[in-house]
Amino acid sequence: MSRSSSGGDASSRGGSTSGRTRPPWSPSTSSITYTPAEVRALTPIRRTVELRARLEPDLRDVFLCHAWDDRRGAAKELHDLLDAEGVSVWFSEKDIVLGQPFMREIDRGLARSRTGLVLVTPALLKRVDRRGVSDKELSELLARDLLLPVVHETTYDELRKVSPLLASRNVLNTADDSIADIANKIAELVSVEDDLTAPLTSAN
Repeated sequence: MSRSSSGGDASSRGGSTSGRTRPPWSPSTSSITYTPAEVRALTPIRRTVELRARLEPDLRDVFLCHAWDDRRGAAKELHDLLDAEGVSVWFSEKDIVLGQPFMREIDRGLARSRTGLVLVTPALLKRVDRRGVSDKELSELLARDLLLPVVHETTYDELRKVSPLLASRNVLNTADDSIADIANKIAELVSVEDDLTAPLTSAN
């Protein structure tokens, strides 16, 4: 993907503001800051994104896993914000055409995306608990270690009751940042076209 950097005055790359910081992949002109915990959690995902971009440059940036009930609400809002930032998103609402085999198209979407977003909402927790389609998507993403959870209008405690493994990946939460800021963080995380010849991000 290619995208413009977020605007605003910011400290130099790697600087910090009020206990927050900026990871190596964040543009120096970005006004978005991260907690140290977010940087630690996102760094392995960034390494996977960079590696897959080198090996499979034609993949979508992200696969958006969401509950059916959120398809015209929070999931669409997140999709639209990411799309506005230049992120290529596999989103069932636009990528599965009426009449196509639903599960097969999801399989293809997962295979053709570098990483996966899981929009964790009360509706998704219900779907996963009932072992619906969202549960199948989630299982595949967990198995491939391509997972970035975005918690929205629920808590990690509630998530832990349904999926302790997913809850262990504390990353992005709309209780801490606006959904627009989270979309910017995701866009920075998956923006790699200008960095394909650079060394992979350090895991430390």
